[in-house]
Amino acid sequence: MSSETLERIARNKNVARAAARQLSMEQLHKLAEVIEEVIEQKKGEEQQRQQEEAEKERKRSEILEAINEAGLSVDDLVVEPPRRKRGRPPKSASKE
Repeated sequence: MSSETLERIARNKNVARAAARQLSMEQLHKLAEVIEEVIEQKKGEEQQRQQEEAEKERKRSEILEAINEAGLSVDDLVVEPPRRKRGRPPKSASKE
């Protein structure tokens, strides 16, 4: 079954019913178990991602607070890279 087929089944209840008619009750229960496992895994991954985002935001806030307490700004910490000279490079010594 392709991902397109699964998407069609997930989006349309009638398509899902038609697909389910081709399966036995045992197969339907097994499918329900597998789908439930996938859902739980996705929930866990989403919770982990949210925790990581919250931790990053907490650290960001702590760093910004420390910068402000030191009397600095974020601009003080950013070093500008040296500017490149524009234009053509010098010609090499003329050949005679």
